[in-house]
Amino acid sequence: MKARVKWVEGALMVGESGSGHAIVMDGPPDHGGRNLGMRPMEMLLLGMGGCTEFDVMMMLRKSRQDITACEVQ
Repeated sequence: MKARVKWVEGALMVGESGSGHAIVMDGPPDHGGRNLGMRPMEMLLLGMGGCTEFDVMMMLRKSRQDITACEVQ
Protein backbone atom coordinates (compact mmCIF):
# COMPACT_ATOMS: atom_id res chain seq x y z
CA MET A 1 0.00 0.00 0.00
CA LYS A 2 1.35 3.39 -0.99
CA ALA A 3 0.31 6.98 -0.46
CA ARG A 4 1.72 10.31 -1.54
CA VAL A 5 1.06 13.81 -0.24
CA LYS A 6 2.09 16.70 -2.46
CA TRP A 7 2.33 20.28 -1.22
CA VAL A 8 0.57 22.78 -3.51
CA GLU A 9 0.84 26.16 -1.74
CA GLY A 10 0.37 27.68 1.71
CA ALA A 11 -1.08 24.83 3.77
CA LEU A 12 -2.82 23.21 0.76
CA MET A 13 -1.87 19.61 -0.05
CA VAL A 14 -3.19 16.86 -2.30
CA GLY A 15 -3.05 13.30 -1.02
CA GLU A 16 -3.01 10.46 -3.55
CA SER A 17 -3.62 6.82 -2.69
CA GLY A 18 -2.08 3.80 -4.34
CA SER A 19 -5.52 2.90 -5.68
CA GLY A 20 -5.63 6.12 -7.69
CA HIS A 21 -7.87 8.32 -5.55
CA ALA A 22 -7.02 11.86 -4.50
CA ILE A 23 -8.21 14.25 -1.80
CA VAL A 24 -7.48 17.87 -0.93
CA MET A 25 -6.21 18.75 2.54
CA ASP A 26 -5.78 22.29 3.81
CA GLY A 27 -5.18 24.18 7.00
CA PRO A 28 -7.14 26.97 8.63
CA PRO A 29 -6.50 30.57 7.55
CA ASP A 30 -4.65 31.36 10.78
CA HIS A 31 -2.07 28.72 9.76
CA GLY A 32 -1.67 29.82 6.14
CA GLY A 33 -4.50 27.77 4.67
CA ARG A 34 -7.68 28.75 2.87
CA ASN A 35 -9.98 26.11 4.39
CA LEU A 36 -10.30 24.33 1.02
CA GLY A 37 -10.19 20.80 2.40
CA MET A 38 -10.10 18.63 5.48
CA ARG A 39 -7.29 19.00 7.96
CA PRO A 40 -4.69 16.20 7.94
CA MET A 41 -5.70 15.22 11.51
CA GLU A 42 -9.34 14.95 10.41
CA MET A 43 -8.20 12.62 7.62
CA LEU A 44 -6.37 10.49 10.18
CA LEU A 45 -9.49 10.26 12.36
CA LEU A 46 -11.67 9.38 9.37
CA GLY A 47 -9.22 6.69 8.32
CA MET A 48 -9.21 5.16 11.80
CA GLY A 49 -13.01 5.27 11.91
CA GLY A 50 -13.30 3.75 8.46
CA CYS A 51 -10.90 0.90 9.26
CA THR A 52 -12.70 0.17 12.53
CA GLU A 53 -16.12 0.17 10.89
CA PHE A 54 -14.90 -2.01 8.01
CA ASP A 55 -13.53 -4.61 10.45
CA VAL A 56 -16.70 -4.60 12.57
CA MET A 57 -18.90 -5.00 9.48
CA MET A 58 -16.78 -7.90 8.21
CA MET A 59 -17.03 -9.66 11.58
CA LEU A 60 -20.79 -9.15 11.74
CA ARG A 61 -21.24 -10.44 8.19
CA LYS A 62 -19.15 -13.53 8.94
CA SER A 63 -21.40 -14.12 11.95
CA ARG A 64 -24.40 -13.84 9.59
CA GLN A 65 -25.83 -10.89 11.48
CA ASP A 66 -28.61 -8.82 9.95
CA ILE A 67 -27.00 -5.37 9.77
CA THR A 68 -29.30 -2.38 9.39
CA ALA A 69 -26.88 0.44 10.28
CA CYS A 70 -23.36 1.09 11.52
CA GLU A 71 -21.74 4.37 12.55
CA VAL A 72 -18.40 5.19 14.17
CA GLN A 73 -17.90 8.49 15.99
